[in-house]
Formats: sequence, structure tokens, C-alpha cells
Amino acid sequence: MQPKTFVVKIGGSILKSKFPEEFKEDLKNLYMNNRVVLVHGGADIVTQVAEAMGKQQKFIVSPDGMRSRYTDKETMEIYTMVMAGKINKQIVASLHQNNIKAVGLSGVDGFLLKAVRKKKLIILDERGRKIAIDGGYTGKIESVNVKLLNILLDLNYLPVVAPIAMDDEYNLLNVDSDRAAAYIAAALKADGMIICTDVSGLILDGNVIPRISVTEAKEKISLIGHGMKKKVYAAVEALEAGVKNVFITSGLINNPLSLALNRKVGTLIAYE
Repeated sequence: MQPKTFVVKIGGSILKSKFPEEFKEDLKNLYMNNRVVLVHGGADIVTQVAEAMGKQQKFIVSPDGMRSRYTDKETMEIYTMVMAGKINKQIVASLHQNNIKAVGLSGVDGFLLKAVRKKKLIILDERGRKIAIDGGYTGKIESVNVKLLNILLDLNYLPVVAPIAMDDEYNLLNVDSDRAAAYIAAALKADGMIICTDVSGLILDGNVIPRISVTEAKEKISLIGHGMKKKVYAAVEALEAGVKNVFITSGLINNPLSLALNRKVGTLIAYE
């Protein structure tokens, strides 16, 4: 039986919880019989380190309500240091403690994530008006070096990917970690993508939705808060690019991956 391929995305809430042993054990069980890529975020940790260094962080809101970090040159340097250095290597070391053959990468390594630098960003100012600002060092992913990932996966490594990309002019760019996971899952033609967050799943009208179609997700996107909205956008992107299933679940419970895959917790987003 051919092993399946899964992309797991974890956010800062799991990392701030000291990367729970129960989560790592569940990840190990998934890894033992499948090909697994782990993509991590950690934006809150970047903010903490940046502000401790005296670099105040600026956040912007797009017209569709998406909140993101404004990444100037100095912020990009700090972002790279924290994401590809501190966070990525701590995860890799922690996984090795659980006998998982992890390899830490950013999107720069092997040109894993190729992106185009955004020249302009349309944002809302304090009065809610649309204005255009310089794009800074924010990128939109164009392609994934899937050959590199397949080489590592075929050798039974678990790639751990930090959300930094590079453009044709070799600029390092900040890319959204959920979207990075979606692009990687699509490139690998993954059987599933599991987005682990700090809530139980996609919540509408106060209830966790066990299952939602791509069409319904698109229809209800305006009702979803900005943090979850990014994840739903990423899920739709992945599914439209050929990923079979996307699960959104809490990564702070015991056995989140196996329970999500068995439809016991979280939200399944799929076509049918």
C-alpha cells in the first residue's frame, strides 16, 4: 500500500504552548506510515522579539478584512532571524527528541518557495478608506520546488518549512504560512492538509461546523473572522489545486491529527 502524503500547518499558539508532547507523539504516528511536511507560523513570537529589539511592529488591514504584518527591510531581517532560525530549529530539535527525522528549511533553501514581491498593497486607513502603500517585503508564492521535497520525503525525512520565500532578484519575502502550506500541499498533490490552530474548527453562529463544501465556504467567507478567514482562503486554494481534503482543528488537544483525520474533531472542507 502506497503511503499517503499530508501537509500539517501549526501556528504560534502551539509553539507558545511549548510544542506539547501529545502533539509530537501524534505527529510521529502520522509520520511513521505516511509522507509528512510540517509548515509552521509563529508571528506572535516574531512580534515579541522585534519589540524587545526596539522595532515596533505595524499591522495593516486589507479591504476584505485580512490583517497582516507590514514588512519593511528591518522587519524582514528580524522575521528571517526568528522564523528560519529560532523557531524552525527549535521545532527540528524537538522532533528529533521524538525520533522523527526532521530537516529544517525555509522557502529560500533550494529555492523551495519562489514568490513575486508585491509592489503595492491596498489597505484601509484609520477612517476605513482604501489607500495604496509600498509593498515592502511581502510576497505572493508562484511555485514550489516539489522535487526537493520529494527527495527528502522519499528518504523518510520530515521537512519543517518556515514561511519565507525568495523572488527572482533574490529578495527574501514574508509569505503567509497558511498559504505556504496550501501551495506545498498542492504541489505534492497531498491526500490531506491539516491546519492546527487554537480553536476547535470553523465556527459559524457559535457552533463548530463539522463539514463544509468549497462552495459554502466561499459563500460564508464574509462571516468569518480575519484569523480564520486566512485559513479558509488557504483551504479553498489547496482544494481547487487538487488537494483531496483540508481539515481545520485545534492543535492544543490530545491526538489532534488522528482525531481530525477520523472526523472526530474539527472541520472538514472538501468538494463533496
